[in-house]
Amino acid sequence: MKKYEYVKLNMKVGLLSTKNKSYQKVIDEYAAKGYRYVGWIPGSTSNLLSGVPEEIDLIFEIDV
Repeated sequence: MKKYEYVKLNMKVGLLSTKNKSYQKVIDEYAAKGYRYVGWIPGSTSNLLSGVPEEIDLIFEIDV
């Protein structure tokens, strides 16, 4: 059986920006706990035209 954890990150600096590396820290922390990084889904976006994510959820799984 799998257990999933979702971690919300504020990405207003920009998801692809080299200025925001908070996702790396979170992924490393969960990996140290035995979780596997699964992927991410967008939360809120800047607007309908650009669709740039302002928040994302990182998804992790672990066997329980």
